[in-house]
Amino acid sequence: MVKVVIAGGSGQVAREVIDALVASNKHDITIFSRNPSPNIPIPAGIKWRPVDYHNKEALVEALQGMHTVLSFVQLLSDPEQTAQRNLIDAAIIAGVKRFAPSEYGSRGLDNMAWWHGKQKVREYLSKVNEKEQVIEYTLFQPGLFLDYLAFPHKTSKHVEPLQSVFNFQNRRALVVDGHEECMITFTSTADTAAIVTRAVDYEGRWPAVGGIRGNRVSVSQLLDIGMKVRGSAFAVERMKLEDLEAGELKASWGLEAVHQAVSEDQAQALLKMVCIGTLLSSSKGAWDSSDEMNQLFPDHKFTPIEEFLSEVWAKTS
Repeated sequence: MVKVVIAGGSGQVAREVIDALVASNKHDITIFSRNPSPNIPIPAGIKWRPVDYHNKEALVEALQGMHTVLSFVQLLSDPEQTAQRNLIDAAIIAGVKRFAPSEYGSRGLDNMAWWHGKQKVREYLSKVNEKEQVIEYTLFQPGLFLDYLAFPHKTSKHVEPLQSVFNFQNRRALVVDGHEECMITFTSTADTAAIVTRAVDYEGRWPAVGGIRGNRVSVSQLLDIGMKVRGSAFAVERMKLEDLEAGELKASWGLEAVHQAVSEDQAQALLKMVCIGTLLSSSKGAWDSSDEMNQLFPDHKFTPIEEFLSEVWAKTS
């Protein structure tokens, strides 16, 4: 058993991980939150600790005796990533062994301005460990959540459905012309939470990059799967790379649903940015996750993409 801190523990992905950790019945879990009292139902036995991420001294005190910190701190509201930097500094001072920053997405970050905070934290972790390793860390990178292809159906307990450029509901897709063979990783939220839980249990050293490869498919393979599970070919609109790079989305449709962390006044601009950024980044291999965690846990059986989608969409056909 180790003492685990979940920073930002009221978030959707965090709650999936918390449930998996609780189910393992191995660890002492504390949730760090800016809220003075729980704003979500929490499983029995889990501690809730209000923290001020701008008070480094108090963070050091709160982290005394902790072994692992899993951060799910919100990125958009903290462009300089002060909270995570302070959390890293405090963890080092307090003697925490392991830290996992708020990642849970793509390997690359090009063309995704909304995730620039991740790059700042990656660079900071590299910097503090430059001369010698002062804290072990890994970047959990499962690619896109497989659950998003089930939109609008909810396939996990906490993660809400989110649209993507692959719209299985309406049998349509946006792709980058000439880049149909680019590879994308899709990993279910359940598999992601299971792997993170096993990584907490793991007694060896974490790799700096923690790629989680549930399913690795090309855009064209995904469209073929879509045709099989939805019964007809998708209406595919091909975007020109040069248009996307110029910030133009010449499509008849776009994303409509936005993450709960985004305010209404930011939503429309961000939806267009996310759509363009996802297309550009996928054409450059950003969503093609590595497989470090697969190698550490070769016996884990990942949810197969076609089986998952067939089950979801058979219920609605």
